[in-house]
Formats: sequence, C-alpha cells, structure tokens
Amino acid sequence: MEEYNVDELVNKIDFNSGKFNDIGNGILLTNKEIEVLERYNISYKNCHSLKDIIFQVEELISEMDIVDEDLEYISDTISERDYYQNTNK
Repeated sequence: MEEYNVDELVNKIDFNSGKFNDIGNGILLTNKEIEVLERYNISYKNCHSLKDIIFQVEELISEMDIVDEDLEYISDTISERDYYQNTNK
C-alpha cells in the first residue's frame, strides 16, 4: 500500500480557485471561472444572468476546432449552478 504525506497533499490544494465572487446582478462566479472567462475575453461583467454567460461560452465552444477542457468545465459548472438557482422545485 502506498503511503501519502497528508501535509504535503493539503499544501497542494488550491482553496482560492473555488472561492465565489459577486460580480453584480446576483451573479456568483468562482476565481477559476473568472480566470477562464478572462483568458477567452468573455465579457462576463456585462452579463445580466448566468444564462448570458453560458450563451457566450457555448457560442465560443461551437466556433472552436479544439475545445479547452477548462472552458467545457466552466460551461458545465455555470450551467449546473444556473439550474439549481433558477429552477422552481
């Protein structure tokens, strides 16, 4: 059985990437999502809802020959958050 150094593993965890930021209009995005959106020059600050951001991301993905995993990941996470925040249960 392989042994792990727990302290070393914990030190490698990036706790800040999952921290939420309120960007206005009731939109919360993680640091990781913001970093990816900025990398692709997606103007998330001008959006009025998560659906607006999802639309921009999906539009970009549809134009790409090779899709960045980070872009697909944030599309999925933002879509899931939008579903849970805005669906009547």
